[in-house]
Amino acid sequence: MSRRSGRPLGFAEALDLPLSVDLYTAARAFGICPATAYKLIRLGTFPCPVLRVGGRYRIPTAYLLRTLGIEERPVYAVPLEVDAALANQPPDVQTHTTEVPA
Repeated sequence: MSRRSGRPLGFAEALDLPLSVDLYTAARAFGICPATAYKLIRLGTFPCPVLRVGGRYRIPTAYLLRTLGIEERPVYAVPLEVDAALANQPPDVQTHTTEVPA
């Protein structure tokens, strides 16, 4: 990956993407430079479907994630570390924010 393409896209960052992304972001996700991404589009070999919207390329995030092998998005109400810490506390220490003291 060249210096111009920036740092690779992380897993957590990939899960926070909007419905579609620009070509630069998709290139980061695949770990390639944007010039290579444009070349792959011209050759018709970009790894996932690409939409042309006006003069710009957009890549649907669902296709991008599927191509990267991310089939499902995990859904957690709280971060796992916080949930695990609460689960390890004794029952009398756990409090709920919805409880009203008597």
